[in-house]
Amino acid sequence: MILLERVSKRYPNGREALTNVSFFVDRGELVFLTGRSGAGKSTLLKLIALLERPTRGTVTVNGRSTGTLKARHIPAFRRQIGVVFQDHKLLADRPVFDNVALPLVVAGAPLAEIDKRVRAALDQVGLLGKERMLPMELSVGEQQRVGIARAIVGKPPLIVADEPTGNLDPDLALEVMRLFKRFSDVGVTVLVATHDLHIVREFGGREITLSSGQLTGGAADPLPSLVASR
Repeated sequence: MILLERVSKRYPNGREALTNVSFFVDRGELVFLTGRSGAGKSTLLKLIALLERPTRGTVTVNGRSTGTLKARHIPAFRRQIGVVFQDHKLLADRPVFDNVALPLVVAGAPLAEIDKRVRAALDQVGLLGKERMLPMELSVGEQQRVGIARAIVGKPPLIVADEPTGNLDPDLALEVMRLFKRFSDVGVTVLVATHDLHIVREFGGREITLSSGQLTGGAADPLPSLVASR
């Protein structure tokens, strides 16, 4: 589902956020991306979601190399990826329903389909019945679940989450991670960036660790056999 081959990312100010990173994430895997603040986790997720492009190397998602995609194909590419942010990025002046519906509205989905999918997504995260509430009327944990509902409303095969439990207390963090585990159990690929090693140990997914923009440990072990079989 995700393949990075010798990927580096240098920003215009000269900072190299990633250096020669290679790894593979299989379909349906729940994988944790760990490392200290500034290690390159957010940059890596942006490359996968095509919010940034690599300076060197190849990023392949669901069989498509991001480096070869033309600008007109980027919106369709991004629709196959659900992105969850630490700070929710919800529209404060719009109700829950509108926030969750946004990706479908942008994609031009029919109104009847939007209504059906939004209610199904809210049901999955335990918020059905709160469609008309504004984000500020919800708890922090509920706001994060709205963000997750928005990420899954289009039924993407891949979810990437950037520190999704960073602002939550331990109980709420476990609640959110159980949602991601449930998606993984039904075949969705989930990549979660986190510095919370307790979460990693609790859920037992594979761990990919970054330090100063480089992989540490055996994170890339699955890659050689995959490449040899292509």
